[in-house]
Amino acid sequence: MRKIVHIDMDAFFVSVEIRDNPSLAGKPVAVGGKSDRRGVLSTCNYIARQYGVSSAMPTAIAKQKCPNLVVVPGRMEAYREASEQIREIFEEYTGKIEPLSLDEAYLDLSESSLHQGSATLIAQEIRAKIYKTTMLTASAGIAPIKFLAKIASDINKPNNQFTIAPNDVLNFIETLPLKKIPGVGKVTTEKLKRLGLETGGDIRRSKEIFLIEHFGKYGRVLWDRCHGIDNRAVEVSRIRKSVGVERTFEKNVSSLDELSRILIERLLPELERRAQKHLATRSMNKLGVKVKFADFQQTTKEQKHNQIERNTLIELLQEAFFRGNGKSVRLLGIHIGLDDDANTFEQLNFDL
Repeated sequence: MRKIVHIDMDAFFVSVEIRDNPSLAGKPVAVGGKSDRRGVLSTCNYIARQYGVSSAMPTAIAKQKCPNLVVVPGRMEAYREASEQIREIFEEYTGKIEPLSLDEAYLDLSESSLHQGSATLIAQEIRAKIYKTTMLTASAGIAPIKFLAKIASDINKPNNQFTIAPNDVLNFIETLPLKKIPGVGKVTTEKLKRLGLETGGDIRRSKEIFLIEHFGKYGRVLWDRCHGIDNRAVEVSRIRKSVGVERTFEKNVSSLDELSRILIERLLPELERRAQKHLATRSMNKLGVKVKFADFQQTTKEQKHNQIERNTLIELLQEAFFRGNGKSVRLLGIHIGLDDDANTFEQLNFDL
């Protein structure tokens, strides 16, 4: 029996904004177009949702519902950065990762022996590590099949999880509203209602041929899902291009000597550990250092290299640091690039 976990970050874009700007904490916040005429929200936090604000809502309507709504422009680089940190955590637990977007992914933990193979406990540990590393919360769903794992991750949001054990699958589906099944949109939901079908149990008590007559191929999918059948595996489909590690500091660092110490004592050992399994089968093509300054401007300095070398990293750090003209640093990262060796594809990249 497979053990699949669906990890979904909580109000991801907005949570990154609040983390990076604590003055937003406790306020209704949304990310998106600020123009009241043409702007549209990408997402909003849970406080804003209490006012009826939602993603894809025009900014003007959102502000009518919530006059105190704070709308900030999106910063994709910041979201990609956080997503990369989360991906690195996933890889500590499994190589079977299927990214769905920057803020959610499926993990197959079937082969993990951690916590005596308990996917529930592993998911708790992953969520705790995500928070410790990024100060962002995540929710999780645990189930033996993919579509139920995705549904389960939404049940106890935010910052919690829900497990559907193998022997509970059919009982859970019995009362499951069909609109919760991925792929069942508003039009399909209304059509199902007209046919007297509103729950998984209703589907099980109907005929498969009846569903196929009304919904075509998707009728068979509905029949399978409501009988607990979902044979889709976690699809690992991207080639990893790099391995890196980075840290955001609680207080900005102004000293190059202090940054060098952090690089050598904290970042370098972790990079070597993470890179080890990749370099066993693939060759390295570059070293790089990323510095983000207090004003959120960032710079990356890279150099062609075929091995992880401490002195080269320090030199790259110095060059990157001096580009800031004396500005303090809020984040420091180091990374290596990987060659696309034809016979050693390790397809583990998050969707960045």
